[in-house]
Amino acid sequence: MKKYIIQASVLALSAMALTGCDDFLDTMPDNRATLNNEEKITKMLVSAYPDNEYIYVAELMSDNTDDIGGPQNPYTHRWAEEIYAWKEETETRNSSTERFWSASYGCIAAANEVLQALDKIGELSPTLKECKGEALLCRAYNHFMLANMFCQAYTKNAASHLGLPYMEACESELIPQYERGNLADFYGKIEKDLIEGLKLIGDSHYSVPKYHFNVSAAYAFAARFYLYTENWGEVVKMANRVFGSDPRPMLRDWKALGSLALDHDIVSNAFVNASSNANLLLHTAVSEAGLIYGGGYSGGTLACRFNHCSYTSENEDMEATNIFGGSTEFYLRPASYSASNYNKVVWFKLPYMMEYVDIVAQTGYFRTVYPAFTSEELLLNRAEAYVMLKEYDKAAADLTTWMQNMTKSTKVLTPQVVSDFYNKAKYCYSDGAGIESALKKHLNPAFEIDDEGSIQENMLQCVLGFRRLETIHFGLRWFDVKRYGIEIPRRQMNAQGRPVLKTDVLTKDDPRRAIQIPLRVRDAGLEANPR
Repeated sequence: MKKYIIQASVLALSAMALTGCDDFLDTMPDNRATLNNEEKITKMLVSAYPDNEYIYVAELMSDNTDDIGGPQNPYTHRWAEEIYAWKEETETRNSSTERFWSASYGCIAAANEVLQALDKIGELSPTLKECKGEALLCRAYNHFMLANMFCQAYTKNAASHLGLPYMEACESELIPQYERGNLADFYGKIEKDLIEGLKLIGDSHYSVPKYHFNVSAAYAFAARFYLYTENWGEVVKMANRVFGSDPRPMLRDWKALGSLALDHDIVSNAFVNASSNANLLLHTAVSEAGLIYGGGYSGGTLACRFNHCSYTSENEDMEATNIFGGSTEFYLRPASYSASNYNKVVWFKLPYMMEYVDIVAQTGYFRTVYPAFTSEELLLNRAEAYVMLKEYDKAAADLTTWMQNMTKSTKVLTPQVVSDFYNKAKYCYSDGAGIESALKKHLNPAFEIDDEGSIQENMLQCVLGFRRLETIHFGLRWFDVKRYGIEIPRRQMNAQGRPVLKTDVLTKDDPRRAIQIPLRVRDAGLEANPR
């Protein structure tokens, strides 16, 4: 089996059980392990979590990234240039879209192996019932993330958009043929697995629950699923299953993080600590994201030309004047780095470590750990659902809880306070050239919202702004850009770090919002995304 990066601890199982990560939709070797007891099945489920991440590609494609210096910047990388410009990638890296595609379908294959084995066992022990729930949730989650990367955002017209192959069984054919179907049917299958998985999931057999779909992570996934499918009432129900009557004990201790030395290793490792109630599900991945969004001048050519720069930070997010004040209000201050052809402002959220292939030669792969689901994101997802249900007081209470936890502000947000603030704020790109930043973005979702300047629109601006801060460096902003039809200009920054040239615009209905299917998969016969 050809797999770029693989953990030694699961090598044997993966070699026997997974589809070849680079050969998915080309070959499917029928060389699988016999899964006939709890130990083998729980070990196989380790392979149902992706070893390649989406976060760096999603950050590059979003409005969290700008072009520092343009083509004159000598510290650049062709792959990053292509992703930033919403082009089809012509080469691969550990963070590439092809690797993510292969890793995700490999995880789905592992989940299907477990489900097939459990069907053969028959009567299931309590532990195996929980394993079945985990396998169903992993299958649903990996399909869900593939859809968010390679399909258009879900809308009520999803039946008119292309879906992806939904793998519900182990393959035995050498070169199986797949149809993409439509996005509505694809999401329907995700929901079916999700609902069945929620009935079975439990934490009793996990040694480290935070690296598996524990109960809280499962309901957080359900809340995000229903948010993205516009089922607002279900979002609230799912979030309430995690929070109970009070979300505050589940939130991150930002004050404690802010008291640490502002050192990348110290802060980032504290951020992803499995003991934190806020980290509901943690993933490890082969990735340079911890370097790119790390301290100092790390990250090499990938970090130099395309990054979250000071202009965006000062005018749109981290260092902008917000409803709670400025960046001095954060318990954990952003870290800023600037030099010739280099400019970035980051929070130390992503650690990096080396997985050595050759200790003597000091060669290997960079890895990171990132939270796939957090309590804070879940809280803001519930706030958005309340806004869409027009339960504005409840939404304002959730926004206040998030704000007072992440910042030193004691302000209490009400619908009127939020509306007054955002009515005074400017929209981005309102200048003649369409490149200057401000706090708000024009929203163009496929679902109906009230007019600009309304309480609902202002509350949504607050939710989206807070979630942008909460999830920066984790890629989730890209999904909000897709869901809300936020248009993004591609801007070239000058030596002073200000935008001087617009090179492209991603419009609200731009087909490039769905990443192109990897070339090797298209060559195997799968339909391409429209361009």
